[in-house]
Amino acid sequence: MTAVLIISISLFLGYTVLIIYYRQSWLSIPIFSRPAPIAKPTTRITVIIPARNEEQNIKACLDSICAQSYPKELFEVIVVDDHSTDKTAVFIDDYADQNIKRIALKDFIDEPLNSYKKKAIEVAIQRSAGELIVTTDADCIVPVNWLQTIAAFYDTRQPAFIAAPVSINCSNRFIEKFQALDFMVLQGITGASVYKKMHSMCNGANLAYEKNAFEEVGEFKGIDNIASGDDMLLMHKIYKRYPDRVMFLRSEEVIVQTQPVKSMREFFGQRIRWASKAGKYDDKRIFGVLLLVYLFNLMMLGLPVIAIFNNVQYSILHVQCSMITVWGIMFLLKILIELLFLFPVAQFFGKQNMLKLFPFLQPFHILYTVTAGLLGMFGKYNWKGRKVK
Repeated sequence: MTAVLIISISLFLGYTVLIIYYRQSWLSIPIFSRPAPIAKPTTRITVIIPARNEEQNIKACLDSICAQSYPKELFEVIVVDDHSTDKTAVFIDDYADQNIKRIALKDFIDEPLNSYKKKAIEVAIQRSAGELIVTTDADCIVPVNWLQTIAAFYDTRQPAFIAAPVSINCSNRFIEKFQALDFMVLQGITGASVYKKMHSMCNGANLAYEKNAFEEVGEFKGIDNIASGDDMLLMHKIYKRYPDRVMFLRSEEVIVQTQPVKSMREFFGQRIRWASKAGKYDDKRIFGVLLLVYLFNLMMLGLPVIAIFNNVQYSILHVQCSMITVWGIMFLLKILIELLFLFPVAQFFGKQNMLKLFPFLQPFHILYTVTAGLLGMFGKYNWKGRKVK
């Protein structure tokens, strides 16, 4: 048995154990149900929304927040306009009479930054009145009991940081369906890893954290020069101080709906941006997971290429198998194992009907994982009209 086969099987087994562990961890997360109110809520909340050139989405986002069931006197909304060149600022100002405040980020910076979003959040928090900060994105729509449920979870469990679920709305276009499935996998891993305290993972479209905790860890100091990471890097800073108070809120009443990107170019830009954080994590636990996942996908991409030039025959349990046969078996088992993990996650998000597409999207998933991971480590990318290092 050659070294290539030994390495390939080792990576496959390691990946299999990881996915099964994620499945069991997801299933063990208790579903949170809001208790019947015995008194009027008292938690003051500040919702912060960074926005840049979001004239197509901002009104739907703000409409959904204005429709919240949480008492209006207990929450405020601060939208930070990040140098928009369209009508975003005009549309935000239309909501001024509904306790929605606009801040222009350009009034608070004197020189170019590598992370405008972190600066936007920091500026808003410094001017916030809430004890609990809740963040979402301008292209998101939140459910009517979003704040009510987050506040109930906070009052019940007293977390310092809350990661909550996000789902992608998609049409029938290939790139959008692929994003929705891929993102659902990431959300399942998020819930599992946070609940089991395996590693830090979350999405800035649906977060909540104590204002005091944010200030106690030095805000974004130390990570403010990193283009991305206003969510996961901050989460780990808070985790290091309050390891038992970082939690995942599993409730259908807080699933935030976000928009998919519309082109392959935008998709790769987004995923490269996410991958660019990999080398910046202080949380070494997630680095090991990312390395395993990357090497496994690299192996799945590389074995067929190797087989074209040298399709070696192996004797496995006295059965002759070619390299391409071994790859094919691992490919099919990969699909089955991931579907086993994804099915309960899809049930939670109400997207079981999309699972029939999952096997057919696997080749593209392997290719993009390897490509985006590589470019995220060494390349630059454009995001929101800016070139980021």
